[in-house]
Amino acid sequence: MTQNSSASKTSKRFSPAGPLSGKITVPGDKSISHRALILSSLAIGKSRITGLLEGEDVLATAEAMRAMGAKIEKNDDVWTVHGVGTGGLMQPEAAIEMGNSGTSTRLLMGLVASHDISTTFTGDASLTARPMGRVIDPLSEMGANIQARPSGDGKSCLPLTVRGICPAVPIAYRLPVASAQVKSAILLAGLNTPGITRVMEPIPTRDHSETMLRGFGAELAVETNTDGVRTISLTGEAELNPQNIKVPGDPSSAAFPVVAALLVPGSDIVVQNVGINATRAGLFQVLQNMGADLTFKRKRTVGGEPVADIHVRHSALTGIEVPSGIAPCMIDEFPVLFVAASLADGVTRTTGLQELRVKESDRLSQMARGLETLGVEVTEQADGLTIQGTGGKPLTGGRNKPVIETALDHRIAMSFAVAGLVTKGGLALDDMTPAQTSFPGFVEMLKGLSKA
Repeated sequence: MTQNSSASKTSKRFSPAGPLSGKITVPGDKSISHRALILSSLAIGKSRITGLLEGEDVLATAEAMRAMGAKIEKNDDVWTVHGVGTGGLMQPEAAIEMGNSGTSTRLLMGLVASHDISTTFTGDASLTARPMGRVIDPLSEMGANIQARPSGDGKSCLPLTVRGICPAVPIAYRLPVASAQVKSAILLAGLNTPGITRVMEPIPTRDHSETMLRGFGAELAVETNTDGVRTISLTGEAELNPQNIKVPGDPSSAAFPVVAALLVPGSDIVVQNVGINATRAGLFQVLQNMGADLTFKRKRTVGGEPVADIHVRHSALTGIEVPSGIAPCMIDEFPVLFVAASLADGVTRTTGLQELRVKESDRLSQMARGLETLGVEVTEQADGLTIQGTGGKPLTGGRNKPVIETALDHRIAMSFAVAGLVTKGGLALDDMTPAQTSFPGFVEMLKGLSKA
């Protein structure tokens, strides 16, 4: 699991090292990896998964499903899952440790909610500070009893215990905030619930759950009305069929080498086999709007998901007003976008990003403080950042600057690692261990690109 004690921190310096070049792959998509393990564990029979992200968050999901009865094994790069069937989850013997994975926790809360078992979830210092109320509310409507630890500011946090109910009550739930995690939790609860469970989302979010549920044989329909509201309807008491799944590269992980190549003069790289699902590819669209030399090669479909190789060359970027409506399609990529904006010509404004305050850290505040340390002119609003770019000039950096805090947040750590490549003299990060959450081998990847 993610380490969080001061004794286990690994500080690291990142400095300019010349142009980046070469062809690379990035770890498997985190969202798809979580869902592949969960749905395979609910199928009857043996599923095979290749390309699975073996970061700490996904490994936490695997351990959780093992604790609830699934048989999960790894042989070379192939993961084999023998499922227990929908409704077949077993009572875990102890509390389930989720490390730093909010996605795992919220999805599994939904899964347990419609089973006649009781499960306690806990996690590291970062995860136990994250609010869970938005998942608790709809699952409680379905009949689950959820007891959570109240935080000092009234939020419901981990550790929490979900006492599921079978049969649960199907609901029609309109998402108050765009959230693929909440949507997916409700749909997973609906798998073992008689009748039809419906989720309405006014703003589309990543649709991996819908795609994969259909792929496993669930009866699921999606309708969009004239106002753009999507209604996902799932028929419960589903029988899932085992699958062979090939996980594409994670666009959220690809974001870091992509931005690094755009910012470091002389760079020219290809990131291979990256998922470009329209509900996930918002960052690439925004970067192109800023003037990025970024093209998609060899577009294809793998396991129902669109995939491409991304060719990126160093580019002079221009600041823009980022449309707030694109946020759900790139919510995890904003930290590294802020780094790109810091070297753009002109002002970049972002809004509608309240969600970033309740991620692994308060990503708006963490990025604003770190960028200010590097001499960037940043204005922090309640729902976004306004950044005055340097027009391509290196950030301040240097050995005399304060160490930047990563706050146990993998995306903060990797974003400032990219920033270190375009500073005067480099920068120091207090802890790079959080990168293991989603991108094992991240540091080695950056080194390899600079020596290619």
